Amino acid sequence: MQRRVIAATLAAACLAAQAGTVTVLTSFPKELTTAYQKAFEAANPGIKIEILNKNTTASVAYVRELPEGQRPDVMWASAPDAFEVLASYKLLQSAPEVVNKSAPAKIGNYPLNDPKGMYYGQALAGYGISWNTRYLKAHKLAEPREWTDLLKPEYFGHIAISSPSRSGTTQLTVETILQGEGWDKGWAQLLEMMGNAAAVTDRSFAVPDGVNNGQYGIGIVIDFLALAGKYSGYPVDFVYPSMTAVVPANIALIAGAKNPDEAKKFMAYTMSVPGQQLLFDPKIARLPILPYSMLKAPAGYPVPQDIAKRAKVQFDSQLSGARYPVVISLFDQMVTFRLKELQAATKAIHEATRALKAKPNAKGSDLLAQARSLAYTPLVGAENVKNPEFLDLFRKSRRDVDVSKQLTGLEQMWADKARANYERARELAEQARGLAK
Repeated sequence: MQRRVIAATLAAACLAAQAGTVTVLTSFPKELTTAYQKAFEAANPGIKIEILNKNTTASVAYVRELPEGQRPDVMWASAPDAFEVLASYKLLQSAPEVVNKSAPAKIGNYPLNDPKGMYYGQALAGYGISWNTRYLKAHKLAEPREWTDLLKPEYFGHIAISSPSRSGTTQLTVETILQGEGWDKGWAQLLEMMGNAAAVTDRSFAVPDGVNNGQYGIGIVIDFLALAGKYSGYPVDFVYPSMTAVVPANIALIAGAKNPDEAKKFMAYTMSVPGQQLLFDPKIARLPILPYSMLKAPAGYPVPQDIAKRAKVQFDSQLSGARYPVVISLFDQMVTFRLKELQAATKAIHEATRALKAKPNAKGSDLLAQARSLAYTPLVGAENVKNPEFLDLFRKSRRDVDVSKQLTGLEQMWADKARANYERARELAEQARGLAK
């Protein structure tokens, strides 16, 4: 009898402990999550925060795979299109009571919260270029200001970016350029820029870490990763190009969450004045949603509304969400997995361009134009990503054998075509250079 009582007591204690735990699925760095975990638990002694750290793409897949009742409680990440994907699968649930009504309805023309009420802006973010000031000085490189600066030959081998399939913030940067320039022109710009890349890292934090320590000269990053380095004393600076967007970093209640009531308290805390003030910590360095009149902002801290006014892109999260899996797959097949071939083609194009500038040759110029077209034309045209059937294929589960075969075959075709295009572009550029001798 006594054993049964003890067992029942222990079981009740375990259930109580479980009921008091909020599992937060997030791509954010430890510096941010630990600060919020400690501050919230101190203010709410009966609730524990459990951090489950995954990149955004993996987080979406993780939530999709789990049955109701076994899912994490909260999704917290920068990429609004990832939340659009989760909402489209009915994996988020509304929690309007967590919203801080002191926050503005919009940042620029972009809604702070999902109009359908499935996810909410908790911080703000822009996308741009960071650089190590000592590195640029040592290599006699000018500070870049626009994405187009990174196409210049002098930046060859000095740029780092993470893969959008491993980083939701990189996917947003890529999508911002695609929306700002248009699909075909945007991909041409991205491919030419990536031809100058030194590395495509498998985690977003590797880029700012590499810029902070001088491994890379220039990084393509979300603002807070660069600003955290700058305000923590690293020789780093950052710029928002004109072709950027300011969009919310979001937080949402996952449908089928284990502890929704406690989860809502955590969500509300992140949007409260104390929660927003934490964003100014030099190790976090994020832009808040609340007006600065309600907070104590450091002198000279970027003002989100000012950045939004200058930004040329009005980000469309629904468009981004619809083509999200196509963009990340296409980037991997053309850039991540074919970086060496793209680098070789780009290096040959740079050399041929210099040679033909010194000694013009009509046939050489024609060969160079062909090389550029082969290297910097996307394998999927704008008309394809407007095709619902094409987009739907990428939305289907790869657990389906037929779907998996189709997608694998298509991606292999892209990879083979990219390799062949880059090799042919390199050959044509070398021929063009030879004609300029």
